[in-house]
Amino acid sequence: MFSLLSGIFLGWSLGANDASNVIGSAVSSRMLKFRTAAGLAAVCVLIGALLEGRAGIETLKGLTSLTLQQAVISSIAAAATVTIMTVLGFPVATSQAVVGAILGIGLMNRQLNLGGLGKVVVCWLGTPIGGAVLAIFIYMLFRAVYNHLKIDLFQADVLIRTALIIAGSYAAYTLGANNVANVTAVFVAAGQLSVFAAALLGGASIGLGILTYSKPVITTVGSKLVQLDPFSALIVVIAEAITIHVYTFIGVPVSSSQALVGAIFGIGLVKGIKTVSRKTLKNILIAWFLTPIVATFIAIALEFAVHLEYVPYY
Repeated sequence: MFSLLSGIFLGWSLGANDASNVIGSAVSSRMLKFRTAAGLAAVCVLIGALLEGRAGIETLKGLTSLTLQQAVISSIAAAATVTIMTVLGFPVATSQAVVGAILGIGLMNRQLNLGGLGKVVVCWLGTPIGGAVLAIFIYMLFRAVYNHLKIDLFQADVLIRTALIIAGSYAAYTLGANNVANVTAVFVAAGQLSVFAAALLGGASIGLGILTYSKPVITTVGSKLVQLDPFSALIVVIAEAITIHVYTFIGVPVSSSQALVGAIFGIGLVKGIKTVSRKTLKNILIAWFLTPIVATFIAIALEFAVHLEYVPYY
């Protein structure tokens, strides 16, 4: 059981980083209090992991063969990468960190499922694009409907607040369903956990991360990249959730951060490209590029280190 602590650490890191994708827009637009949003998100993440986490777990566990020791190493490498990026305030792609770590182990084993890896990478590329396209479409549709509603400011506030709660719950559900594989799939591959146990442990650890250390990244995504009004925040959450749910059906764990940032960028395009902070966007793109590379090298370094043998000098 001690070996599972690395997976719990990774789940905590994922929750702390990816909470911005679920509740960041609502909290930064001041429509929901952080504690309320975080508690609701933690519950919905666990439900999503238990009900729809299997497909992603099956995909990741098939990328390469892992021993229990290598599963621990890959989890530590991915968690360390995500934690570093979280401390820096970047909405890093946890799925990229996990796959980068698995890639490092696969290179050391000289055994890697290139077909499965190619499928994952293609979905990575489509995630932010899908988020942006959906955000633009949903924004246009909802704006047309909203403009025809004859409601006062108080009614509008209640409507958007209620919609944000529902959308945030759905987004949290898809986060758990899609990203639980990033946390515990390696332990299923190593024969340490059943799929159900992996979903339960992964979902609970992600929820813990959301509750305890998610505010720094929420600040980056919700307020620094683009200024969101409550209506735009709602559109972003819906677009991100639908994008992630689509990839959940496909069975590929993708980055909820990429989906959300893509959606925010789509809103920025609709409202005017000048509303998007190019500097912040550039830093996020750099973080996405570096994440799998850093995780790969950390995993290789750890795998190499544990196999070093001490030869006494006489």
